Amino acid sequence: MIIPDPAESSALRRVYGSYPSGVTAVCALRDGAPVGIVASSFVGVSMDPPLVSVCVQHTSTTWPLLADRPRLGLSVLASTHDRVCRQIASKTGDRFAGVGYTATEDGAVLIHEAAAWLDCTVHDVLRAGDHDLVLLRVQALQSHDGVPPLVFHASGFHALAALAGTAA
Repeated sequence: MIIPDPAESSALRRVYGSYPSGVTAVCALRDGAPVGIVASSFVGVSMDPPLVSVCVQHTSTTWPLLADRPRLGLSVLASTHDRVCRQIASKTGDRFAGVGYTATEDGAVLIHEAAAWLDCTVHDVLRAGDHDLVLLRVQALQSHDGVPPLVFHASGFHALAALAGTAA
């Protein structure tokens, strides 16, 4: 058994990467333009009240542009969104050039052709090591049946294999 050494992040990153996760884009309008980050740490937290969470690095220069927005759009990215994901996560260029999206009246930005949409407000932010755990309260949502999600695993993007059968 290896004990995690904070100075040796590559081993910890490999272990974290052994668990597949979905990929989300958290986006909103700021001064009339879309701003967004990508998070693979999305998780459902509570049914009552309806809460989800994402984790954001303290070094993020984009999160401060989103944190005070009245609404945040959380799009569960589809298996076809690997380019969109890389573009929104990019540190340079126009992150939304050619990306289809819809903005709600309250400024949440939702990516077209996503597997699901959640329109959220920031419920709480908890400091957690080198990240913030951001709890989001779901105000509205929509799933898009038949749209497979983008999966992040072992430092790469993947699509889910088609299910062999349905549950009995």
